[in-house]
Amino acid sequence: MTPTGMSDIVIDIEDLGKRYALSRRHRPDSLKSWLRSLVRQARTTSPHPSADEEFWALKNVSLQVRQGECLALVGRNGSGKSTLLKILSRIIPPSQGRARVRGRVASLLEVGTGFHPELTGRENIYLNGAMLGCPERDIRRRFDAIVDFSGVERFLDTPVKHYSSGMYVRLAYSVAAHVDADILIIDEVLAVGDGEFQQKCLSHVGTTLASGKSAIVVSHDLALIRLLASHVAWLREGRVCEVGPVESGVLECYSA
Repeated sequence: MTPTGMSDIVIDIEDLGKRYALSRRHRPDSLKSWLRSLVRQARTTSPHPSADEEFWALKNVSLQVRQGECLALVGRNGSGKSTLLKILSRIIPPSQGRARVRGRVASLLEVGTGFHPELTGRENIYLNGAMLGCPERDIRRRFDAIVDFSGVERFLDTPVKHYSSGMYVRLAYSVAAHVDADILIIDEVLAVGDGEFQQKCLSHVGTTLASGKSAIVVSHDLALIRLLASHVAWLREGRVCEVGPVESGVLECYSA
């Protein structure tokens, strides 16, 4: 995105694709039909499903993010934004291409991701911190700061299945903010928090970027994107339609 060499690239996405099989027509309903399907598969020259049996959630996506940059992903629902974030978060594998990520990643995707509903907020701080690669001793050292940032101290020993979505987000973001991640990945979850906490998170993201760390965010809030992002990638039907600096006009083309 900027001509400053390769050493500061923290996310390098090259020709990335994610394919899902759609067809249920040939699902065998007996041992005999299953054996027949194996014979048919052995005779075909292609290991991949035919075009009418597959759906590409992402296709030929190539992007880069450098240290200190915030890349915003925009696009209609179903354009592939969340799929891309799940690949970068190592939740699902790509079907083609590669995504190289350098450094520790803290991901905030769907509300409740990384939390066990039967465990208390206190227990989930340690669980979620471990999932984000933070040693237990570091979580213990940062525990009070995490709780203070989240504002859920009164409910710390309550199972999180009783939390509201806003409380989930508060605690999840607070853990992610204190695991010393190199890259933040945020998928629309801040939209469910209250205004005061959103401002707290925005301030934290700004400080994180200023320290040379990076972020990828998905949001339908164009004002927030203009505030946070340095670059924008517009996804449409699983492909990169346009990409460029936030002031380059990509957002204007997307929202037109």
